[in-house]
Amino acid sequence: MREGWRKYKLLSSLSSSPQLHFLTRAMASDDKPEVAERVTRGKDHEEEKEEDKGGFIDKVKDFIQDIGEKIEGAIGFGKPTADVSGVHFPHIDLHKAEVIVDVLVKNPNPVLIPLIDINYLIESDGRKLVSGLIRDAGTIRAHGSETVKIPVNVIYDYIKSTYEDIKPGSIIPYNVKVDLIIDVPVIGRITIPLQKTGEIPVPYKPDIDVEKIHFERFSFEETIATLKLKLENKNDFDLGLNALDYEVWLGDENIGGAELQKSAKIEKNGITHMDLPISFRPKDFGSALWDMIRGSGTGYTMKGNIDVDTPFGVMKLPISKEGGTTRLKKKKDDGSYDDDDDED
Repeated sequence: MREGWRKYKLLSSLSSSPQLHFLTRAMASDDKPEVAERVTRGKDHEEEKEEDKGGFIDKVKDFIQDIGEKIEGAIGFGKPTADVSGVHFPHIDLHKAEVIVDVLVKNPNPVLIPLIDINYLIESDGRKLVSGLIRDAGTIRAHGSETVKIPVNVIYDYIKSTYEDIKPGSIIPYNVKVDLIIDVPVIGRITIPLQKTGEIPVPYKPDIDVEKIHFERFSFEETIATLKLKLENKNDFDLGLNALDYEVWLGDENIGGAELQKSAKIEKNGITHMDLPISFRPKDFGSALWDMIRGSGTGYTMKGNIDVDTPFGVMKLPISKEGGTTRLKKKKDDGSYDDDDDED
């Protein structure tokens, strides 16, 4: 590499050296020796001078181009290549999708080359979702390759407010366009255009409903119950449930919650049912529990989050239910209690 760089500096300096002037003058004089023996004057002589000037300039250009080609051939300079090697979604929620665009750049040259700028655009059906410019994006090592990561945030509020036909829960096509602007020695500044297509989700939170609360044991010291939960997936893609956390309120009283590792598949636009355990001490709470005991009913609220796998990566989606009403019914033969669940 040191030897190649030495040759490059030596040949580069040739363009401004006296040797270049000598060679170009010699080329011109060798090509038309008769010019040195001018005897004719007038119009014909002036035309010959113009032709001589044109020929001289063309030969200088050809000579410089030939020098450049010899430099490139001797030292091995060439144009780098690039490709969008992947598009990843490290985090998606209801507000935004974090996107990482991986661009693999290969440098065949004996010296490192700088990435001047990176222009990027993500669009869907010709409509811009996000765009930007990254300046001074780094360097690519000599005779090597680097994966350049372009971080992008796709904001869902912008998409939904700008394009009314894009609905929550849908999947939309995307086209990533990237322009790499690279400065290559000898060759100069070049632009490498790239693009890659795929799909991106616009997630919608699942709908949750507590269909029934089954009381395994009811006492003032400790009450153990099971929440009979219905979970509806309103997205156009499957959700693979991994875990959930939740809290429950009876009236204004937070009676507790839990974090569970729960596995279930919720198919796209489908419904699944699950049981969630909960325990609390009624004596620590107020009138809401007494209303439920007397049979007059009390409102309940449930809030939490679910961790799910999707075709686009892991998502954490909120779940919530407000406005339900529950009341305790009489004791059953097996010693447990049931309740009625009515929605307002």
